[in-house]
Amino acid sequence: MPIYAYRCVECDFAKDVLQRMSDPVLTDCPTCGKPGFRKQVTAAGFQLKGTGWYATDFKNAGSKPAAKSDTAPASAAPAATPAAPAADAA
Repeated sequence: MPIYAYRCVECDFAKDVLQRMSDPVLTDCPTCGKPGFRKQVTAAGFQLKGTGWYATDFKNAGSKPAAKSDTAPASAAPAATPAAPAADAA
């Protein structure tokens, strides 16, 4: 739930209120009782920093990454076989 900042235009009382977005806007000041309580516009409480979002951010643990079309899957690569021992020529 977002926190909204309110200020009374009559008595200058300020209060932050935790409300749902669907809740009605408060109008009556809790200190003076007059209908001058107004919602204020405030800055966002978070910042996005860095170079951006990545495909690995916020993935579900059970989801699989998208298949890439320019590379073959690892299971299609031939299995490595051990090299035959070299015969010693004397």
